[in-house]
Amino acid sequence: MLKKLQEKPITIIAGAALFAFSAGAMVSAPQIGKSLGEWLNVSQTQQPEQLTEATKAQSAVFPLITQAPPERAAQLEAIVKNGRSPDRERARYLLASDYIDTKQAQKALSLLTGLERDYPALAPYILLKQAQAQDMLGEDGKASDLRRKVLKDYPKEAAAVKAKYLIAQPKLHDTAIAQFPSHPLTWEIIRKRLQENPNQPQLKLILAQYAHHQPGIVGVLDQLSKQPNLKPEAWEIIGTAYWENNQFSKAAAAYAKAPKTARNLYRTARGLQVGGKDTDTAIATYNQLIQQFPEAKETGTGLIRLAEMTTNRKDAIPYLDQVIAKFPQQASQALEKKAEILQALNNQQAAQQTWELLLTQYGKSDEAAEYRWKNAKQQAKARNYAAAWKWARPIVTENPNHILAPRAGFWVGKWATNLGKEEEAKKAYEYVVGYFPHSYYAWRSANLLGLNVGDFNNIRQLNPEVVPHQRPVPLAGSVTFKELYLLGQDRDAWLQWETEYTNKQQPTVAEQFTEGLMRLARGENLSGIGIISKLEDRETPEEQAQYQELSQQITYWQARYPFPYLREIAKWSSERQLNPLLVTGLMRQESRFEPKIKSIAGATGLMQVMPATGQWIASKISLDPKTIDLENPNDNIMLGTWYLDYTHQEYGNNSMLAIASYNAGPGNVSKWTRTLPTQDPDEFVEAIPFNETRNYVRQVFGNYWNYLRLYNPEISKLVARYSAQHPRLPGVGE
Repeated sequence: MLKKLQEKPITIIAGAALFAFSAGAMVSAPQIGKSLGEWLNVSQTQQPEQLTEATKAQSAVFPLITQAPPERAAQLEAIVKNGRSPDRERARYLLASDYIDTKQAQKALSLLTGLERDYPALAPYILLKQAQAQDMLGEDGKASDLRRKVLKDYPKEAAAVKAKYLIAQPKLHDTAIAQFPSHPLTWEIIRKRLQENPNQPQLKLILAQYAHHQPGIVGVLDQLSKQPNLKPEAWEIIGTAYWENNQFSKAAAAYAKAPKTARNLYRTARGLQVGGKDTDTAIATYNQLIQQFPEAKETGTGLIRLAEMTTNRKDAIPYLDQVIAKFPQQASQALEKKAEILQALNNQQAAQQTWELLLTQYGKSDEAAEYRWKNAKQQAKARNYAAAWKWARPIVTENPNHILAPRAGFWVGKWATNLGKEEEAKKAYEYVVGYFPHSYYAWRSANLLGLNVGDFNNIRQLNPEVVPHQRPVPLAGSVTFKELYLLGQDRDAWLQWETEYTNKQQPTVAEQFTEGLMRLARGENLSGIGIISKLEDRETPEEQAQYQELSQQITYWQARYPFPYLREIAKWSSERQLNPLLVTGLMRQESRFEPKIKSIAGATGLMQVMPATGQWIASKISLDPKTIDLENPNDNIMLGTWYLDYTHQEYGNNSMLAIASYNAGPGNVSKWTRTLPTQDPDEFVEAIPFNETRNYVRQVFGNYWNYLRLYNPEISKLVARYSAQHPRLPGVGE
């Protein structure tokens, strides 16, 4: 029988100011060395037009973009009449945009006329809005004059391309292609020309270079690759575009004709290796890389790849020894592989010496963390908790950026409890919450510390308050782009950003974060989350420092854990008596909030509902299955939450078993409850035999925890206190 939820509905505070975060929950950027703006190449000069989080917070207009136009109309009108600059101008622009969207052209013009003088950051876009309104009124001549005014007064601005596109004269389109190759409307011009005449390789090459992330580009590349007499530089562009689209075999063929750089040779060989069709040529190309670029970073990786391709294990060792001797950045990876080969050859003494070398000389490497954890697990399995404790503890301090660090810290606490050291266990849990607040194990630690964050048995009954976030000020881009983005003018913001973002192959940290924000704004949540998450993989010390400072900001984590479909989630979670943040966490894991995504098996939409399951659920709730659209967010969440409620009922409202069943099916979970240890839920999760389901459980609850700490003020403040304390992990024997 279902336990009763609180009677109050899910609380959603729309447009609320962001509550304060500190340390890990989040913290303000530490004032050590360079400021965040300096790290990210953002000017700190306080000019009137500059946008910062502080100036954004003073605006009464920006919070209104989360509301529907009818809901915000009265507030915008009031700001237009009585507000101060620059909010007054922003309100005029946003309200006029809403009027244009609802075909109220005359009202829009009354707000837009003269606004280009008062709001210079958006002046060309204001003129284009005026032209759009004149079009609606049938004033074609006035509309044309306004667009030509944009060309005359703002010829170097991205908005000029929009004017050229709409005027639709071939000569103007020629200049758009020549001057603005990275503008999306230029790509549209090129596509139309290619439809009329496909035999234009230079136009295809522009798409390959500037639009390689757009749908349909692989087909363009395939056509371009058949073109005779392409120059090596063109082949490099084609190879890079193929590579970025995971077409590795095709990329290898293109890179083979490109200039012989270290990167191009490596990618030629790697593409052949991944394709598995021509290993001899791959080996020969790796050797060419080693001979021509003996000091390049790619050469170190190439030697490791050659070791992987040897048929005789002994033959791999000389390649690995070269890496160990000459390439310190990749030496730890080579040591790990060498030790594993020696173990497989039953040379245990040499293998042990290699492992010890890894720990002593490269103890801060990822491979050292993984070796320590492997030994810790073996000792714990043998119930030697003291030894497990000693192996795991250094991971937390020596490898704090590794994915294993929070896991090791949590189990240090669990094993300390098994050893009767409750105070040390408490300090370990506090350390995990304080230093790794983003991890699943921070949630488990918070639970064991007695915080009101839910556990596997009661999490569905919790009904947390949710405070939606406002858009952050992008770290890169012009003032024009930032104004458009913060006003929710996503189409124009995207056109502006793509024109400015020409450094796609080697973006700065600021540019990559901004690109992720723009993808999220356009509803491209899968790629947006991925781009933002990959910032943690930056390699150079300076980039890592920039990422670490950025990761102390709430804006980074709320972008990594966005909250689309909030109203639908709130509605159906309340209907099913489910914790809305648990539903959100599952949805993020299942689909990254992509409403039309499909798995190989056919699971569809936000909560990845199988068509047959959707029809079965529809029959249970008296709906005609023919009326259900699994790609419709409301329908998908309605059915997915019903099934999640069903799995909870199957397992007595134990959310861990319910989530595992959502992934692996009730038959497998029922078997596991009979065969796995159930006294300790953490040991049960670790013992789940399916890697996918074991990781799925941790990821869904880790997502839940991040939404709780980022969007619930009470828990945010609790986590902040632990982060601010900076506790030390207790030493062995303390």
